[in-house]
Amino acid sequence: MQGIDQSQLHQFITAALEEDIKDGDHTSLACIPANQRSKARLLVKDIGVIAGVEFAELVFKMVDPDSVFETAIKDGSYVKNGDEAFYVTCNSQALLKAERLILNTMQRMSGISTHSSRFFTEIEGTDVKILDTRKTTPLMRFLEKWAVRIGGCHNYRDGLYDRIMIKDNHVDACGSLTAAIEKTQAYLNDKGLDLEITVEVRNLVELHEVLEVGQVNRIMLDNFELPILAEAVATVDGKFETEASGGVNLRTVRSIAKTGVDFISVGALTHSAGCLDLSLKVIENV
Repeated sequence: MQGIDQSQLHQFITAALEEDIKDGDHTSLACIPANQRSKARLLVKDIGVIAGVEFAELVFKMVDPDSVFETAIKDGSYVKNGDEAFYVTCNSQALLKAERLILNTMQRMSGISTHSSRFFTEIEGTDVKILDTRKTTPLMRFLEKWAVRIGGCHNYRDGLYDRIMIKDNHVDACGSLTAAIEKTQAYLNDKGLDLEITVEVRNLVELHEVLEVGQVNRIMLDNFELPILAEAVATVDGKFETEASGGVNLRTVRSIAKTGVDFISVGALTHSAGCLDLSLKVIENV
């Protein structure tokens, strides 16, 4: 679970279980003995990249510290219909309390890791890094960004707090690119903050303005047509990092990568990813 805040993860699991269980899983309480234990398997019913196996193990340990978890397929592995990702032996009531949380989260994470893997495959052989964005599900961002990493792509900023990103609305509200950059630098100096700066430009005129002002780390070239994008990258000529955004999909991403940009940000990694069909099935009572 590299890069995961364990405290945040425990809080998420606790809140998610509370949302589902409230004063009790009355179905299980009614018909399953309190001391019964069951063995179950995670069945894959789809094709893609599995994510969330480590998450599932932690959930089972939280609902039943005596649970025994066996990983058969690790996170980041390609899976197909009929594969069995893990086995767990657990208190039966606890297993059924955890079932829906695990499936909902793993299906979402696996959908994102699968989609990310497809983008990663498309740009293999280039030096480009595919980045995610803030277009995530509220309160699940850390899990969705974890899934992006499992799929082979990279995380951008975690939120508004850990990087400066001057976009079109900031520029229009401020009055100009130059003013936005200069005010940002003054703010960082005043607050004693050390944050990298990305500035978005919409055309070559704005690009030249940024090149004249400087004082940024990365220039985001937003919705540039391919010939203009290539020209823009050549114009920057390595003075700053370059990032392409807008109009990026699996059909266009390799052509964009070939322009020589350093990064491509893809909101679709999270906002357009589907879910992988998974099922948790009891095998036997033990």
